[in-house]
Amino acid sequence: MLVDERLWTLFKRNCQHTLTYWSVFFSFGLCIAFLGPTILDLRCQTQSTLKEITWVFFSQQFCLLIGSTIGGAFKKTLLCALSALFLSSLMISVIFAIIPLCHNVLLLAVAMAVAGLAMGIIDTIANIQLVKIYQKDSAVFLQALHFFIGFGALVSPLIADPFLSETNCVGGNMTENMTEIMHHLRNTLSGAGGHSHNVSQYSLPTEGEVTTSVSYAFWIMALINLPVPIAVFVLMYRERLVPWCGSSDPRLLDRDELALETQGGAEQEPEDKDADAGGHGDLFSCCQNDNLRGLPPSFFGIHILGGLVLFMTDGIVGAYAGFVYTYAVSPPMALAHKTAGYLASVFWAAITAGRLVSIPLSYRFPPVRLLTVNLAGVITTVLLLLIFYTSSVFLFVGTSLLGLFLSSIFPCMLAYTEDILEYQGCATTVLVTSAGMGEMVMQVLVGSVIHSEGSYSFLLCGMIIGCIGFILFFGLLLFHRMHKNYLTGTSKKTAMVEEPVTDCVKQ
Repeated sequence: MLVDERLWTLFKRNCQHTLTYWSVFFSFGLCIAFLGPTILDLRCQTQSTLKEITWVFFSQQFCLLIGSTIGGAFKKTLLCALSALFLSSLMISVIFAIIPLCHNVLLLAVAMAVAGLAMGIIDTIANIQLVKIYQKDSAVFLQALHFFIGFGALVSPLIADPFLSETNCVGGNMTENMTEIMHHLRNTLSGAGGHSHNVSQYSLPTEGEVTTSVSYAFWIMALINLPVPIAVFVLMYRERLVPWCGSSDPRLLDRDELALETQGGAEQEPEDKDADAGGHGDLFSCCQNDNLRGLPPSFFGIHILGGLVLFMTDGIVGAYAGFVYTYAVSPPMALAHKTAGYLASVFWAAITAGRLVSIPLSYRFPPVRLLTVNLAGVITTVLLLLIFYTSSVFLFVGTSLLGLFLSSIFPCMLAYTEDILEYQGCATTVLVTSAGMGEMVMQVLVGSVIHSEGSYSFLLCGMIIGCIGFILFFGLLLFHRMHKNYLTGTSKKTAMVEEPVTDCVKQ
């Protein structure tokens, strides 16, 4: 069979839960990619300077990090988890609907901060719930989960593109001077020509003159996202979690977990309870958990190094998606702006395709092997981009390859670390938080380096970050071996203690 019968049986048993968690990640993807192509129109809408509009990016990423950090606190019960997902996905539709009404940059930053908080909560809860349902079989389903981020991130720019202002964002008769200013603004917002010109010297039209069609794009995205909170509400209704639908029947997830425990044997029940009690909370409760006392250094090393690897790799994703256009339109590449604009779409399309391909691959190969190939592929691709830095053709080829190699690193790392820790740590919360922090920090860091050192430093930064990530991954492999030896030694000691007790009983 193309799909393992046991995995298919597990999926059918948890079909509605799984599809719902996948759908909320589509909401995540919609939010993560729309700011880049619409930023000029939003700047004109809010009558803001370039310096002011950058706070919109920061507010979204910072609150995404906060949401990822506290998201695990909502996993205590299925009611809390689904309620948080419902409110978060509904809030994303509301934010899309009100963005066209934000004519002040502060209001826009607040709106994007709320959207970022919702994205972070979705990120943590959906990952935790899937790992909780499938545990050792979660790799395949996590790959599919993260495919929907890429799918949403691909759809979002495609919806926005027909409504973007090509030359300006004001109505009425336009002079050549204003057209030139708008071209310059678009170049400057992408990073091109930022050293020689000061954007602040150009005056923007008054509020009454500003008209933009991009509002329709946001309203379309709000409507497209609306079925997602509806799907979460339907799941809550089916699980008898809606207040006016009380019932004494057991919830579906409870029956599924009972079936999984029965398959694994009655002796696993205490371990599952410990796993639930000991991990997957919010980051602060994880650090304060009493069950962490007495654990070996390798246990904490796996959390830290796994998080640092994702800090680097997700940092590459954020930095590359944010600045590949800047690199392409600057010398020595100097591509036409319209041609360079396709690079971000190619990158997200490659990530989406890579996550789709990784679904069957994660069934056939262990996560550690996929991680090794992907991390080596990232370094090799960036090295080739450095070598062929004048080739526009290879820039598109390299962008596709980089997206393919980066696509499955997060779900593979999540499945790998959770399996090492036997689902008793806080790996999901730590990894999600580290990935979000890496994306936020690396965007700021790489942007500063490009501004001061030039566009070629963009690829050098990617190479350095990729090499550091690969070194950290080797450290993770070392800690995995240490932790395995610790578990083996613990089991031997337990067996030696139990054997004399058994002999006394026989005598």
